[in-house]
Amino acid sequence: MVTGASSGLGRHFAKVLSKAGADVVLAARRMDRLEALAEEISKSGGRALPVEMDVTSDDSVSGAFATIKEALGRPCDIIVSNSGMSRDTWFREQSEDDWNAVIDTNLNGVWRVGKHATNAMIDAGVPGSIINIASITGLQPQMMTTAYCVSKAGVEHMTKQMALENARYGIRVNAISPGYYKTDINSEYLDSDAGDKMRKRIAMKRFGEHQELDGALLLLSSKAGSYMTGSNIVVDGGHLLLPL
Repeated sequence: MVTGASSGLGRHFAKVLSKAGADVVLAARRMDRLEALAEEISKSGGRALPVEMDVTSDDSVSGAFATIKEALGRPCDIIVSNSGMSRDTWFREQSEDDWNAVIDTNLNGVWRVGKHATNAMIDAGVPGSIINIASITGLQPQMMTTAYCVSKAGVEHMTKQMALENARYGIRVNAISPGYYKTDINSEYLDSDAGDKMRKRIAMKRFGEHQELDGALLLLSSKAGSYMTGSNIVVDGGHLLLPL
């Protein structure tokens, strides 16, 4: 299952996992986009189940897991918790509504999905892999992104907590911290003069391509990463070597 599969990195992750042989559950709020992606995957020889899920609602998340169990007869054993958003502004100007929206999606949403996924696997006696999508901004502060940075720092540490408690059940929990990759939520900024100045501060002098996350995704999803849990893989072109 990939959350936030309707666009951006989530859409890409779903297609990569399908190409590698997985049956994929596509989870997000925009069902029209999920259905179109499911059809695209089907035409490529894969199998995909679109499921409506709003990670900010526990009823929606639990309902989605019930739908998956009914449709598949078993829980998903690979979970990519990818849903995310940002509302960027100066710390002193951030509204409480914007703060809560970012934290509820990026941090609480990962907690909700992780909790329901863990319980589904344990109840069925199925081992698995949970991959939380964090960010390099959770490892180093950045101007005007306090809520986003704090949420991603929380995801990185929650990954360790989840890994510690779930190892006994055969459930591995790891994170991927991407650098900057062009998606719907950041394309305007990355194409701006400010974005170009950021690009020049990256050691490799460029933003990442989506396929450059495939190695980390497939490593953590497969038996190749069977002795990895509680890890955070940074894929950022050397961005953290210099100030964000």
